[in-house]
Amino acid sequence: MRYRIALWAGAGFLIAGGWAVYFALASKDRPIGPIVSAVARLTCPVAIVGSHIALSVYWVLVANVVTYALVGLAVETLRRQSSRSRSR
Repeated sequence: MRYRIALWAGAGFLIAGGWAVYFALASKDRPIGPIVSAVARLTCPVAIVGSHIALSVYWVLVANVVTYALVGLAVETLRRQSSRSRSR
């Protein structure tokens, strides 16, 4: 189970890192489209807070890793419980 949670946390890191690279390379002259903003907020929930408070890239990475690890813990716990109930 630890391995799976580490995979969730790694996914959170890669997603936040990908958004950081995207926004660093995106043109500053063009506004962010509503679809891109919605997808960023869905995949990187700390972006919601980041739109109100200035956060460094490092804090966004850490927050996304923690968020994905907690979601992974919840999902893996539910998955484990459901597999136990099916085997009985």
